[in-house]
Amino acid sequence: MSDVAEWWQTSIINMEPGRISIRGEKIEELIGNLSFAEMIWLMICGTKPDLGQLRLLEAALVASVDHGPQAPSIAAARMAVTCGLGLNGAMGTAVHMLDDVHGGAGEQLVDWLHHLVDAGVEDNLDTEISAYQAKVNSFIPGFGHRFHKPVDPRAPRLMALVAEARDKSVVSGRFMDLAMSIERLLAERKGGPVPMNIDGATAVVFAELGLAPPLARGLFCLSRSVGAMAHGYEQMQQGGRNKGPTPPHYRWHYSGKD
Repeated sequence: MSDVAEWWQTSIINMEPGRISIRGEKIEELIGNLSFAEMIWLMICGTKPDLGQLRLLEAALVASVDHGPQAPSIAAARMAVTCGLGLNGAMGTAVHMLDDVHGGAGEQLVDWLHHLVDAGVEDNLDTEISAYQAKVNSFIPGFGHRFHKPVDPRAPRLMALVAEARDKSVVSGRFMDLAMSIERLLAERKGGPVPMNIDGATAVVFAELGLAPPLARGLFCLSRSVGAMAHGYEQMQQGGRNKGPTPPHYRWHYSGKD
């Protein structure tokens, strides 16, 4: 059986009949003593967070739960319900849409911020922004918003919490300062606001907490799945069948031949 036992290896959970332990902690001792956010940290980091770390993680998770039915992931969750899917299907539909363009900017920004710090080019941001726009994407991930101008209301609150955590030596504040400098430079270039959005603000939080870039996307998916569940359930109560993205009497633009 050794080849079977070695097929999967994990340091996360040990389980056998009558016993479950997570990261070496008995499940019965975690239940009722650990919050869900603390459990998330324990699962992904292998340790229990201190109060400062916990407060930042919870703030980022709360900030990202929903952005209304105009958000593709939430709209998809509601449409999925009208097509007969249960809440698991609605949530899965929403999460599957959180990819590079819708939901992936946080991971991209964490990765880029680490590059800027590791390469020691924080003082040459203008050149680095130009290089990123030329080689990777004209849009800097985590900045700019279609609806929220001149500011995304979620970002200043999260930055204020990061600043508080910095003042208490919970985090360094280095990634926050870097992101805010990027925001200022982008505004100067455009001649108008290019606000840090929710992807950017949560990316700062996750980078300050030392979480790896892929976890930024995973945690965003985890948070937004709460919104998908709530919207999916609300749609169940409202009813409706086979609802598409627009009411049936609105037609799309046909650009082919008659």
